[in-house]
Formats: sequence, structure tokens, C-alpha cells
Amino acid sequence: MAGSLRTQQREQTRRTMLHESRRLFATKGYAAVGLSEIVAAAGVTKGALYHNFDSKLALFRAVLEDIQSEVGDRVAAAADAESDPWTQLVTGCETFLTACTAPETQRIMLIDGPAVLGWQEWRAMDAAASARHLTEALTSLVDAGVIPPQPVVPLTHLLSGAMNEAALWLASTSDPGALPDTLASLRRILEAVRTAPVR
Repeated sequence: MAGSLRTQQREQTRRTMLHESRRLFATKGYAAVGLSEIVAAAGVTKGALYHNFDSKLALFRAVLEDIQSEVGDRVAAAADAESDPWTQLVTGCETFLTACTAPETQRIMLIDGPAVLGWQEWRAMDAAASARHLTEALTSLVDAGVIPPQPVVPLTHLLSGAMNEAALWLASTSDPGALPDTLASLRRILEAVRTAPVR
């Protein structure tokens, strides 16, 4: 019983540190947040922080993983709400771009993520978080004849790269029409991938 209580307390401490560091990273940016500020906000000691995370970088990585997971869950839920496989793909892609316009997501996932972790690690995390779902969706559409037969891996990289680049651009622009214009462009790109209907 005591061991179970300690495990629950450790998990709660970890969640509190993730929550507070996420809030601080989102509002101030990674570089401007110190470990002393994180432990003060979370109400824990530096020892407790180092028991869970071996560095500020490890803590940031965990926060980024949480955000990527939340975006992925949001995309999957929106896509799964549709019954038509093509509509699932379009809805999932649009939901990804829309989710990436949240200020917290922009700051941590799109601005600080690549800068702090480096492009290679950020890309690997992105691929693990979202590319698998996109690959599965495209594979099923090829199998169903909705998309012409073709290697799915390069198509996944092309679409994923286009959406990531659009998300990075959306994070840096103040144009109020940027998201609607981007979603319209995305729909045109996706329609170009689709098999022409039989006449």
C-alpha cells in the first residue's frame, strides 16, 4: 500500500512538473526559462526534478512529446468521426494544421522544438507521432483505389513535409487570412492526389 502511494505521489509530481514547465515554455520560450523557475512553480525541489528528468532538455522533450500526442489524438478523433476514408484524410490533415495554430503548440512544437532539439531529432519525433497515421490512411486509400497505385512512403513524406512547412509558416505570420488560405491550398493539393472519377 505504501509503495502504491509513493508511486502515485511520484506520478503526480511528474505531472505537475510537466504542466508547469509547459506553461512556462509556452509563455516565455525554452531559453528564457530556468530550472529554478520550474521547480518553484511546481513546488518541488531540484532533487525531485532530477529524479524524473536528467536535464531541462529532457523535460522539454517530454513536454513536446505530450503536445505531439495531444495533436495526434485530436487529428485521429476528427478523422474517426468521418465515415468516408477520403473525408477522413482531408479532415485529419485540416485538423492538424488548425491544431498547430494554438499559441502553445506553435511556441513549443514548431518554434522551440526544432531549435532546441535540432532538426533531425525533431523530425524523428514528428515522424513517430504523426507520419505513421498518415501512412496508414494513404495505404488504405491506395488499396481502395481512391488514390492511384504508387509507393506510399514518398507520398507520405511529401504531404507531411508540406503540412509541417505550412504549420511553421502559420506560426510566424500575423496574416488573419493565413489559415483559411492554407486550408484551401491543402484541399487543392489533396484533390490533385486523388484518382479522377471514372466518366
